[in-house]
Amino acid sequence: MQAATAEHAGPDIVGTGPRVVVVGSVNVDLVMDLPELPAAGQTVLGGALTRHEGGKGANQAVAAARAGARVHFVGAVGADDGHDSVAALQADGVDVAALRRVDAPTGHAFVLVSDSGENQIAVASGANDLVTADQITAALNRLRLVPADVVVLSFELPAAGLRAAVAEARAAGSRVVVNPGPVRPRFDDLLDGAIATPNAGELIALTGRAGSTAGADDELRAAAGSLASQTRAPVVVTLGPHGALLTDRTGALHVPGYRVPVVDTTGAGDTFTGVLAASLAAGMALRCSVRRAVAASALAVTRHGARMGMPSASQIDELLSQAAG
Repeated sequence: MQAATAEHAGPDIVGTGPRVVVVGSVNVDLVMDLPELPAAGQTVLGGALTRHEGGKGANQAVAAARAGARVHFVGAVGADDGHDSVAALQADGVDVAALRRVDAPTGHAFVLVSDSGENQIAVASGANDLVTADQITAALNRLRLVPADVVVLSFELPAAGLRAAVAEARAAGSRVVVNPGPVRPRFDDLLDGAIATPNAGELIALTGRAGSTAGADDELRAAAGSLASQTRAPVVVTLGPHGALLTDRTGALHVPGYRVPVVDTTGAGDTFTGVLAASLAAGMALRCSVRRAVAASALAVTRHGARMGMPSASQIDELLSQAAG
């Protein structure tokens, strides 16, 4: 595969078509670039600190918007410190009418990134913990979900609110995409009937089975098949540079990754989930949507920060065309 990079696409590529509704977190990412990630008890010197807008939900919303979807966001930020986070979403064309301002700090993530592009992340949830089931139910009722809509969830919000989102989506016949990160106890029911997008480590944690986190080996395929049987829905395992593994009722398909210069893997999984949802909302088949998401996540790791490398639909199509050629 050919190497590729991405530039910030901006709001001008946001489409006016099918809807992606993201129910998720907003964070401010404090990112420290380090020569290497510290081991337990170790101090690593030589870091450079930067600030970026983030949060799994907000990142997924931006990725979907840049990929051409009409995106609505449901969540919460701090009334005192959330202005920049809201403005950043609006700059990418995300509808923030259902983004509440609450009496708590906006969530913060502390991200350590090594020279090789690997990362470690810790999160202070802040305003995200104040997103309620009533808020989500009211927001989705106002949106009047339809079967063509795709509702996207991740596990950085309280379970009660996420269950309310699933209930509303099911009642409307909308598809649900769940990124089960971070893996949390007693959240498993949210995966029932939803397209799940765990990474390899999350898949192993969800199933309790052995497997590799470095490729689509037989053990990982078995774990993905096990989870798909439990949820009665497709499972798409993200494999970093190795692409993704799709398991559904027709079997397993490994979609290979791309050779790109890796700068920062932060947000690659969020890019994958957001672009997958945008592609599904546009009426694409699941396998085609997975291929687009793999290409988008490859582009995303070529720049610093969770969002800087998130590509536009035309950039994704260009990389897919290069690969096909």
